[in-house]
Amino acid sequence: MRSNPSSGNATEKVLAVLEALPGHERVTDIAAVTGLPKSTVHRILQTLVERQFALPTGSGNYIGGPRILSLAGQVMGRFNPAQHADAALRRLCRQTGCTVHFALLDADQAVYAAKLEGDKPYQMPSRIGRSIRLHCTGIGKAILAELPPAGVEALLERSGMEARTPNTITELAVLQAELVQVRERGWAYDDEENEPGILCIAAAVHGHTGAVIGGISVATITLDPWHASVESLAELVRESAREVSTALGAQPGSQVE
Repeated sequence: MRSNPSSGNATEKVLAVLEALPGHERVTDIAAVTGLPKSTVHRILQTLVERQFALPTGSGNYIGGPRILSLAGQVMGRFNPAQHADAALRRLCRQTGCTVHFALLDADQAVYAAKLEGDKPYQMPSRIGRSIRLHCTGIGKAILAELPPAGVEALLERSGMEARTPNTITELAVLQAELVQVRERGWAYDDEENEPGILCIAAAVHGHTGAVIGGISVATITLDPWHASVESLAELVRESAREVSTALGAQPGSQVE
């Protein structure tokens, strides 16, 4: 748990004010949410204005300044989601012993951005850069569950619902019903729906805007049953998805709990 900025050092106080700026413009409000005296908040804001991290609006209020936008642009220009997700993905791989995937939403499909092999004597046929369909994969269904039903229908009208295996769901109404369950429990299951003999448990990942941007999964083969219950593994996947989402800037309220 983060310490109270009022009892912290000068750096913590400055950071607390910076973090409060996006949602609060008045000195009084910033002081309330940070626990800092108004005089301290005002002094910090004056320094931020001098360095262009804040701008006065002319009515005693403050907003984020151009320097914040400049830094954000520089960071996003070199932003690699897979790199930010790496620690959580490696931990999930160790915890489950399964192959772990991280895929990013790209138009009407998803693309593998990272893959970690588990401690199994076999490897999955997936590869980084490969695109996957959304209606028949664990990650895809986790993503679709975060979209409104009308958006799912429009997407699948464009991409189609090809039968990849005998288990593939090819009827929109059936898939929409499953997506309701995915949304309620916070994870999706691929029961040999994309490739015969392969099972996946997946959860959605959110970005800094709160929108779904992809998902992560653990995968195994039917000849090597899960070493633990699906529910316990799903909770590990959900927790890892939340960790990855946080690493990518998502706020807790935008994530499935």
